[in-house]
Amino acid sequence: MLDIGWQELFIIAAVGIVVVGPKDLPRAIAKVSKVVRRARGMARDFQSSIDDVVREAELDDIRKQVDGAADFDLGKEIENSIDPDGDMADEIGLTDLKSSLEDTAETMAVDTEPETDNDDNPKKEGA
Repeated sequence: MLDIGWQELFIIAAVGIVVVGPKDLPRAIAKVSKVVRRARGMARDFQSSIDDVVREAELDDIRKQVDGAADFDLGKEIENSIDPDGDMADEIGLTDLKSSLEDTAETMAVDTEPETDNDDNPKKEGA
C-alpha cells in the first residue's frame, strides 16, 4: 500500500507530538483512524455500486442475445440455405405436401385431445 519505513513513521510521530501535543495525541489518532475508516467504507461502497452498474449492463447485453437466439428458427434457416427462392420446393410440389402434412397434424391433435364429461373431468378409459 504505502511505502512508509521506520524513519518516516518516526518523523510523523515527532511532528504529531509537537503539533498536537502529548495529551491530545491519542484522541487525534482515534479521530484520524475514524476518518480513514469512513473514507475506506465510502470507497468500498462506490466500487460496489460501480460493479453493480457494470454487471447490469452486461446482463442487459446477455438478455438481448438470448432473446435473439430464442427467435431463431433453425428449420427456416436450413430451408433458406438449401432453397432460398423456393423454386425447388415448387417444382417438386413440396409446398402442397407441407400444407397437407400440417393439416393432418392438426387433425391428429384434435383427435387425441381427451374427451370430457359434463364435469370437465377427462373420461377414464375402460370406465
